[in-house]
Amino acid sequence: METKNVLIFPCGSEIGLEINNALKYSKNINIYGGSTVSDHGRFVYSNYVSIPSINDDDFISSLNEVIKKFSIDYIFPAHDSVVLLMSLQAKKINAQIITSDSKTTDICRSKGKTYDFFKEEDFIPFVYKNVDEVNDFPVFLKPDVGQGSKGIALAGNQNQLNYIYTNNDNMLILEYLPGKEFTIDCFTDRLGELRFVGMRERRRIKSGISVNSVNLLVDTRVRDIAEKINNKLNFRGVWFFQLKEDNQGSLKLLEISPRIAGTMGLYRNKGVNLPLLSLFDRMNLDIDIVENGYNIEIDRAFINRFSMDFEYQRVYLDFDDSITLNGKVNPYVMMYIYQCNAKGIEVILITKHEKDINDTLNELKIDKQLFKNIIHLTKESQKHLYIDKDIKSIFIDDSFSERKEVYREHNIPVFDIDAIESLIDWRV
Repeated sequence: METKNVLIFPCGSEIGLEINNALKYSKNINIYGGSTVSDHGRFVYSNYVSIPSINDDDFISSLNEVIKKFSIDYIFPAHDSVVLLMSLQAKKINAQIITSDSKTTDICRSKGKTYDFFKEEDFIPFVYKNVDEVNDFPVFLKPDVGQGSKGIALAGNQNQLNYIYTNNDNMLILEYLPGKEFTIDCFTDRLGELRFVGMRERRRIKSGISVNSVNLLVDTRVRDIAEKINNKLNFRGVWFFQLKEDNQGSLKLLEISPRIAGTMGLYRNKGVNLPLLSLFDRMNLDIDIVENGYNIEIDRAFINRFSMDFEYQRVYLDFDDSITLNGKVNPYVMMYIYQCNAKGIEVILITKHEKDINDTLNELKIDKQLFKNIIHLTKESQKHLYIDKDIKSIFIDDSFSERKEVYREHNIPVFDIDAIESLIDWRV
């Protein structure tokens, strides 16, 4: 397969970050991250591109300039509004858009249009026409067009309902669904066949994002709903929908979206890489799907990524309680050592290890060729005496006294093991 260039936009959204995770290790795929504002994407993407807002008049022309400059073959839109705009403007964009057709994206972008389109189905929640029709509380309100949990509200009485409804535009009034909430991840191939249905429970939600989720067996109720949605809309590639239980335990539709979901990483780690499958399907390749049989739980939280304003050519690295942790190899530090080797940064092992360091390296299956040099000192030696002042270096050691001495003598950056995370380059 020839190499393809793929643009993810906006690349720093939770959706964009999951697409990156899904594609970044795939051979023959070059990833470009596009963003309108400076965001987390610049810490993740080696190829980071500035793109105007979709609200700018020259958005399409500017996007096409990026497509031409970087020879972009495919674009993954990573926000609901971007999905809709790119679908509507697909003929004017000089790359293939990985989403469904404009009719489908238009219906899915509006909750009102979605509920109306499927109004004959029993999985649609009851939608009140106006505040005067409500006679059973609580009721749930949400924007007709929106994402996550932005703008949602629960009204427990008529006064609350009137206040929320009159102070917000384009709000839908829905029956209250108190039960469990589920996301159904789906994949439809280029022939319109629903090839994958994966159900997961949204057990903990933060800012509208499922931050804890577990996979579930797909029962006949859920599969029937998925088939009905797939048969009435024209999906291609990855899509998902969300369901919630009512008072009786019946499943009601919350929304449908023709894009990647940020927590689809759960099924990616069961062997079903939905973004990659969507890309292969767009290439008109026949795909096969194998889902591993184990159960899996995903839990998400904020992560740290760093950018520093200095460069270095050499690392002086301690061994005991630095490369090792409780007598075993510290895999995080080993990842950093391999990163240094890949970047051409010299790693000097400087240690006061009590045993023969070569024997210990062999026992731990650490290749001594990872190190430019190994400096084996006695306990009484001072490490700062062995640091070359003429090479831009950093020093890593779990000992504060060693770090303090090196910093005082050489005025170079010194790091404890807990700070190695700031040295990892996550860009692919």
